[in-house]
Amino acid sequence: MQITIVGTGYVGLVTGTCLAEVGNSVVCVDTDARKIEMLNRGEIPIHEPGLSELVIENTDAGKLEFSTDIAHGVGHADVIFIAVGTPPDEDGSADLSHVLDVARDIGRCMTGCKVIVTKSTVPVGTARKVSDAVESELRKRDVDLEFSVASNPEFLKEGDAVDDFMKPDRIVIGAADDRAIRSLRELYGPFNRNRDRVIVMDVASAELTKYVANALLATKISFMNDMANLAELLGADIELVRQGIGSDPRIGYHFIYPGVGYGGSCFPKDVQALFRTAKENDYDARILKAVEAVNDDQKKVVLDKIARRFGHDLNGKRFAIWGIAFKPDTDDIREAPSRVIMEGLWHMGATVSAFDPVASGEAARIYNQRPELDLVGDPGEALDDADALIVVTEWKMFRSPDFPAMKARMREPIIFDGRNIFDPQLARRHGFEYYGIGR
Repeated sequence: MQITIVGTGYVGLVTGTCLAEVGNSVVCVDTDARKIEMLNRGEIPIHEPGLSELVIENTDAGKLEFSTDIAHGVGHADVIFIAVGTPPDEDGSADLSHVLDVARDIGRCMTGCKVIVTKSTVPVGTARKVSDAVESELRKRDVDLEFSVASNPEFLKEGDAVDDFMKPDRIVIGAADDRAIRSLRELYGPFNRNRDRVIVMDVASAELTKYVANALLATKISFMNDMANLAELLGADIELVRQGIGSDPRIGYHFIYPGVGYGGSCFPKDVQALFRTAKENDYDARILKAVEAVNDDQKKVVLDKIARRFGHDLNGKRFAIWGIAFKPDTDDIREAPSRVIMEGLWHMGATVSAFDPVASGEAARIYNQRPELDLVGDPGEALDDADALIVVTEWKMFRSPDFPAMKARMREPIIFDGRNIFDPQLARRHGFEYYGIGR
C-alpha cells in the first residue's frame, strides 16, 4: 500500500519504518528540515533499539522516503497517518494545533479519496475535528472529495517499540465506515497472521482506549509507590510485598515495581489530558488527580532521604547519579525523575556527577554545560569522590555491581537506590549504608 506518515517523532518514525519493513511504500513527512536531512543521511534522532538498522535497510531498498513536502506526501498515499506531537497546554489538556494543521494541509493538497488516520494520542472528539478541518479546506477549494477519518492509537513502549509494532498485543481501529476498516485491516494483515489481534470499535472508544491504558498503568505505579512509603513506616519490605501480590494472576508483576516515579513523554501528559477531559465534562476524576500527586511527590522521595541523612545544606557535597533517562533503553529524559533529583541537589548546594549509557547527550543539550553537572563516560568515573550514589534508572549494566571497587572510589560508601536493584543485605555486608524505596 501507499502510506504517508506526517511527523517523524518517536511514533511516526517507528510506524513508518515498520510499515515499510513489511513491503509498503512509505513517505515520512516532517516540517523539520534538519531532522529530514539527518534521516536521509541514515542518522536517527532518537535512541530505539533495532530502529536504525531498519531505517537504513528500507531507505536503501526504496521503500522508505523522508521529505518536507506535504503535498508530495498527500499525493503519494492511500492512507495518511497523523503522528505529530500533542504537547500539554498550560491547563494540562492536549494541544491539537499540530494535528489540525496537518488536517488542513491534507484538505488543501488532496486530489482523490484518502483514509486519514490519527496515530497521535488525542482526546475524544479529535477525529471529528480532523474531519471538519479537512472538509473546511475542501469547501474553500470548491471541490467534493471522499475521505474517511479513523483512529488507530499506538501502544509502543520506548525501548521496545520495534518489537511492539511488529508483534502487537492488539491493533485498535476506531472507524465509522467500511472503507477505513478494510484499508486498515489490509495494512495490518502482516502483523495479524497467527491470530486476530484487530479490535474494531467506534472512534470515540478508540480515542479513549489509549488514554485509559496509560492512565491505568500510571495508577499501578503510583499505587505501588504509595504502598512503598507506607511499608517503610511499618518496617516492612515492599519488594517482598511485591512478590506476594504479583503472584496473583489478577494483579501480575507488570508495573508494580516501586521507585522514584514515572516520567517520559506519555504517562505524565496522558494522565493530565484525561483528567482535563473529565473536568471539561463536569466529572471529578479523583483517582487521576491522586495518581499525578503521588508521582510528583515520589520524584522527591530520594531528596527527602538525602536531606535526612546529610541535612539541607549540601555545599561541598558531590553525588554520583547512575541513570538519567526516565527508563532503560531510551535517551528520553522528558519528565524524568533524574531531573527533579539533580535540580533538587543543586538547589541545596551539591554538585552532581552523572552517567547514562545513552541519555548524557540529551542531558548536556538541556542543561547546557551547567557547572554543577559533570557528565561522565562510565559509571565508575561518576563515583570518584562521591559522598553518595543515587541509582535513578534501572539499566541492566548497573545490576551486578563490584561493591569493593565502588567503595574504593567513593568519599563515603552510601547508596540511595531509587529502583531497588541492589540487595540491601549484600550492600551492607560490603560496608555500604543502603537506603532503598519502601525497604
